[in-house]
Amino acid sequence: MDQTPPKEEVGVALGRKVGLPIHPRDLLAGLGVAMVLIPQSLAYAELAGLPAHRGLYVAAFAPIAAAFFASSPWLQTGPVALTALLTLGALLPMAEVGSSDYVALAGLLALVVGCARVVIGVLRMGWMAFLLSQPVIVGFTSAAALLIMGSQLPSALGVDPPTESVGANAIWSVLHPGSWEPAALLLTVATLAIMLGSRRIHPAIPGVLIAGIGGYLFSVMTGYSGPVVGEVPGGFPELSLDLPWTRLPSLILPGIVIAMVGFAEVASISQALGTREKAPWNPDREFVSQGVANLAAGCLGGFPAGGSFSRTSLNHLAGAQTRWSGFVAGAAVLIFLPFSWILAPLPKATLAAVVIAAVWKLLRFSPLVELWRVSRVQSVIGWSAFGMTLALAPHVEEAIILSVVLAMGVHLWRELSPALSSTQEGETLLMELRGVLWFGSAPTIERDLVKGLEEADGVERVVLNLGGLGRIDVTGAMVLKQLKENVGKAGLQLEFTDVPAHAERVLREVLAWQGP
Repeated sequence: MDQTPPKEEVGVALGRKVGLPIHPRDLLAGLGVAMVLIPQSLAYAELAGLPAHRGLYVAAFAPIAAAFFASSPWLQTGPVALTALLTLGALLPMAEVGSSDYVALAGLLALVVGCARVVIGVLRMGWMAFLLSQPVIVGFTSAAALLIMGSQLPSALGVDPPTESVGANAIWSVLHPGSWEPAALLLTVATLAIMLGSRRIHPAIPGVLIAGIGGYLFSVMTGYSGPVVGEVPGGFPELSLDLPWTRLPSLILPGIVIAMVGFAEVASISQALGTREKAPWNPDREFVSQGVANLAAGCLGGFPAGGSFSRTSLNHLAGAQTRWSGFVAGAAVLIFLPFSWILAPLPKATLAAVVIAAVWKLLRFSPLVELWRVSRVQSVIGWSAFGMTLALAPHVEEAIILSVVLAMGVHLWRELSPALSSTQEGETLLMELRGVLWFGSAPTIERDLVKGLEEADGVERVVLNLGGLGRIDVTGAMVLKQLKENVGKAGLQLEFTDVPAHAERVLREVLAWQGP
């Protein structure tokens, strides 16, 4: 009789031995994610302006730390393109790209991001993840995708532009085809074809891994002379807090921006999968998990981390059952670190193509065009976020701040300007209020109400329809009370109709309204 235990029991037993509830499917899913995570981490480190091997440190320690606090069973933490671009924008004015000062500042920035997220999570302010409006997010991410792809063009084409600007480098690279390196272009096209083609066949196919192996073999077998990853120090990074703390004040604002903007992607991924699988997630816990991940990355020679959409999708498709699949992915990269020197021949053209293919899906113009049909005001906000992100690059964090200020200004303006329409039917004046009646908009409403009464002729009865009232505070109710008193003194009768349920209590308390 076969006494071999089932695979499920073996996986559970293994999890118990290491003190973690690791499901066997988590092992398989985590290992699959790690195979994709290794080449992606190298690419995103390059995008952030750091030596490629620094991405491996984030890929190893960030997901391990996040696993202990995460609420989503599938979210995969580590280096991501958008956060890498924000890191580049924050650090570019402060130090030379790739220098030791730059590396140290990246670690300090990760600590700032980590502290901000932990504080938000501990204070249960996870709702802040939803403060960024969709027009701002769509406009910013579309422009950021263009910038990220543009930043990778020199490596993808094997050229060395004479400028330092991301936009100027991209334009120069495109306009000088005579400088293109044929081998680099071949690697770029092949990598894009493999990644995009595999995605069309099935999302679970690790196109990144296949393309990375292909580029590596091409480099080794042909003696590729183009830019490569180069020397990669094997072994593990040292835990260190020897960072440029005197520069901390300059990193607080960029760190908070990265903490919020980077988490918007996390919230989107977790919420989408949670809704689909009926598995609720907790934004407060997720803020803490992402914060701890960044603290680990900052202390161990890395840079800010975030949640990856592509790796999370792969993790889900691979059948991960718990958050410990992220632990497995990080542990696999950690085990690989002593052997990471073998990555030295990997062409940078391959890494550039990996980044381009990864962010291609972020480039979305159709939602921005659709916004014009739905709301022209919101469309202006979306396109403004898009334009400011391109114009202010690489300081894209400034574009985010300005876009948020613009969105909040428009929201405040609309709340300060509620709509009031009136029509007269015989001796009855019908007035309809739409919008928010609060202390900020109360003076406007009071003026429009009085004006409507003055323009009416032969009115004996006033009916105010509140069906379109979005919200009312005590000051707004006091305005209605004063209006009722003034109308009564004029010998007219004021009635309220279609009073929303949320406004009934306030009207009863302030106006002694008895209901319909």
